[in-house]
Amino acid sequence: MKKILPAFSYIFHPLFVSVYAALLYFLFAHQYFYSYEIILVSVQVLILTVLLPISIYYLLHSLGLVHSTMKLDKKERKIPLIIQALLLGIMLYQGFGNTTIPELYYYFAGYLISTVLAIVMILFNQKSSLHIMGISALTVFLISLSLHFHLSLNYTIAFFILCTGFTASSRLFLKAHTPNELLQGLLIGVVPQIALWHWWL
Repeated sequence: MKKILPAFSYIFHPLFVSVYAALLYFLFAHQYFYSYEIILVSVQVLILTVLLPISIYYLLHSLGLVHSTMKLDKKERKIPLIIQALLLGIMLYQGFGNTTIPELYYYFAGYLISTVLAIVMILFNQKSSLHIMGISALTVFLISLSLHFHLSLNYTIAFFILCTGFTASSRLFLKAHTPNELLQGLLIGVVPQIALWHWWL
């Protein structure tokens, strides 16, 4: 188990969660889109939420502003989170609107709110778990999709709830977070997603 647990911190790294959300969305809603639309949106999400942040991270690392990909301290988190918030804002504004792909739009809007809340927590000298924030937001998004499309995604949702538990255990095992920080991450990941249900469910 000691060898398996750390893997969850890498598989469900906050950088990858947005791509998982887009892929899962198109897995369950592919019949509503042309193939080129799926590819276009998926590539856009990949560039803005994974490739650009990784490039910027290496720039920050070379400047000595960050030192680790898995255990950023409170001070190191601020700049990457601000950059993530800006990139999410760009994607929401320029990429797809609430009328073209409302499900993804509101997921990313919720994730943007979660990111801003994580920044606010840093200002109050609090360190929330970004891993748990990401995977919990993704899990609620799957619940939202099951309600929106009237799909039975019980096994998929159960799988991601289980993965959330393993990811939390992984963060504790790596001594990256305290239980309180995991709870903070859970709340700021879940609450914005549920709060936005009013506009699209």
